[in-house]
Amino acid sequence: MSERIVYRKVAADTYQALLGVHQHLAKVFPDARLRALIEIRVSQINGCAYCLDMHATEARHLGETQQRLDCLAAWREAPFFTERECAALAWAEAVTRVSETHVPDDVHAAVQPHFTEKELVDLTAAIGMINLWNRMSVAFRSTPKERKQSNRRAAQNHLQRRCCSRRE
Repeated sequence: MSERIVYRKVAADTYQALLGVHQHLAKVFPDARLRALIEIRVSQINGCAYCLDMHATEARHLGETQQRLDCLAAWREAPFFTERECAALAWAEAVTRVSETHVPDDVHAAVQPHFTEKELVDLTAAIGMINLWNRMSVAFRSTPKERKQSNRRAAQNHLQRRCCSRRE
């Protein structure tokens, strides 16, 4: 699949404006790890490989565990997400699927104890922003660049650690 339009270059002014909004939201919703989880989950729903790659990499740099990233698509069944994270993920899914869900009252009631009104507005804006990025990347076929060397080294290191730990 080839990229249809390199929108970051073709419409650099629009891209810069969107980036400015994204950066503003990072300031007003400063929980970077939760924001990364939300961005990954929304990108999973929207099928955006470019954003999945970017935000999973970012999440790992922020200290997110691979196990939580691996189970994020099934977060309801995983025991290691906090109540606050679960409420935010449910909110993100409902907002992302707004045409289907109309963001139900029970989802709103579940998220309210974990976020102030301002935080909920900022969280919703961040969800809207990643939905916009997903739509740009999917529509114009932005694809992640393959990182063969780093992935291969990471896999080798992981296997080596597993083999060594079995010997001990």
